Amino acid sequence: MQAESDRDKKYDLEKRLIDFAVRIIDLVETLANTRAGNHIEGQLVRCGTSPAPNYGEAQSAESRNDFIHKIKIVL
Repeated sequence: MQAESDRDKKYDLEKRLIDFAVRIIDLVETLANTRAGNHIEGQLVRCGTSPAPNYGEAQSAESRNDFIHKIKIVL
C-alpha cells in the first residue's frame, strides 16, 4: 500500500479536524482558572471539537441534500 503523499494529507479534512480539536483541547488547558477563563474554555471546547464528529456524520448522509445540510453544520 502506497504511503499518503503530502498533497493527500493536506486535503484529508477529517484528520485535520481531529488535529484541530486536539489543539483546541491543548489550548484550553493553558487558560487561567478564572470565571472568564472557564467560560471561554467551555465555549472553545464545544465549538472546536464539534466539527470533526459532525463531518463524520456528513460522510454517511442519506442524500445530497442531507450531506449539504450536515456540512453546513460543520461550518
